[in-house]
Formats: sequence, structure tokens, C-alpha cells
Amino acid sequence: MAEGPNKRLNCVLIAGGKYHDIDFARLELLKILAEDDRVRVRVFEDYANLEAIAAADFLVSYTCDVIPSLEGQEALRRFVERGGRWYALHGTNSILRFLANGSVDSPRWAPHFMETLGSMFIAHPPIAPYRVEVADPKHPLVAGVEPFEATDEHYLVETYGPLHVLLDTEFEGEATGFVEARWPKGRHPVFYLHPVGEGSVLYLTLGHCRGHYDMQPLIDFYPEPEKGAWALPVFYDLLRRGLAWAKAPALDRSIELKDAAG
Repeated sequence: MAEGPNKRLNCVLIAGGKYHDIDFARLELLKILAEDDRVRVRVFEDYANLEAIAAADFLVSYTCDVIPSLEGQEALRRFVERGGRWYALHGTNSILRFLANGSVDSPRWAPHFMETLGSMFIAHPPIAPYRVEVADPKHPLVAGVEPFEATDEHYLVETYGPLHVLLDTEFEGEATGFVEARWPKGRHPVFYLHPVGEGSVLYLTLGHCRGHYDMQPLIDFYPEPEKGAWALPVFYDLLRRGLAWAKAPALDRSIELKDAAG
């Protein structure tokens, strides 16, 4: 079996869920993953294949309202605790319920899952441009990145445990349509690292996308497709940086094994 720089890298990509153009996001992520021909990807709509997760070198997720079973939540925690890296994107940390009065609730039904991720989506204001700031310009994941404007879902989140915030944004006002609608002035992470045991989660809240048919059954035809931060070169830069971060431990371990073998 090849080791060192030629080592095969096993990725599990979870891409599924509601209210987003999952087809578009899945394809874009697969295209970027394919830029490294060492990476072999298994793709799933949810977290049910625990054997695949346990065997992965790294995880990537782009989901909305996809919550693992308790067994799956525990498997994900073990994966990260033992040194795994998980690049979680956009709605991975969301639980959404549309109430009879038309408002959207974010019930805290999966604390174990959200504590592993380091945050939980609670609400967002109507989509509009907002400024993303660089919180730690010296960190390699964002070195050289300048503040930028994104027209995306402005995630307002509840955080858990230690976070190393790399990008953040400020918000004060109304998250119209959500149960928890009023938000005092504060800063919210956009891109952060969350250590869990020997491993870590890298979370990027940007990445909204929606096509004509992605709000069914709530809306039969969504009139204006949305590409969010996918329209920005800086977003693809952050995706590539995050994937390089996710792959690094597996490559380092294989180099160490090769050196030890002489």
C-alpha cells in the first residue's frame, strides 16, 4: 500500500438535506476534491454509514436539517476525538421546524451533535450583503485573506466549547421569520476551529445555495435561484484551504510511518 506523498486519502462526503441546492454543492465539492487524485470519496445523504465514517481519513459535510441518530452522533464524536478532522459547511449545524404560525424554530434536539460541531444555527436575517472580517490574520487558514462582502445567509449561532475564530461578522437586529428573532449587537463566527479530543472540526457558515425546486413542498417553484458565497472566488479559496487542512494529518502520519520503516 502506498505511503508518504502517494498515500490514498479516504474522504466521506455527507451532502443532503432540505431547502438548498444540494446537487450543486455536492458537485462543486467533488470537483474540488478531485483536484487531488489521491483522494477517493464516498458520498452519502446522511450519517447512517458508520463503518464508512470510522474508516475515513477526513470528513466533509454540506447538509441542512440532517441530524444523525444518537449512535451516529457518538460515532462522529469518536472519529474527531481520536484525531480525525471534519470540515463542516453551512447548514450542517441546523435543525429547522416550520410552525403553524409560519415562523421557523431551531429546536435544541441534538446537543451531543452540536457540541461536537461547536455551534448550532439559530436564525438568520433576510439574505443581504454583509461584511466578513478576519479575526486571526496570522493563522495559515486565513493568512492573506482580506475582509470581504458576502450575499449569503448571515448565520446567527449558539456556540459550545472553545472556538478559534478565524473569520467573523457583526450583527444587531431582526432575524425576520424565526422564533428567536431579536438579536443584540454581537459578533458571530463565520469560520472557526473547534478542538475535540485529539482532533478538530473546521466550520464555515458560508455557502448558501438554492435552486427553483429546493423549497418543495413549502413552495412549488422558487423564482430566483441563489448562489450565495459560491459566487465569490474567496469562498473557493476557503474551501481549498479547509480541505488541505483536513487532509494534512493523514499525510503526516503516512510520512512518519515511512520514516520509521527506514
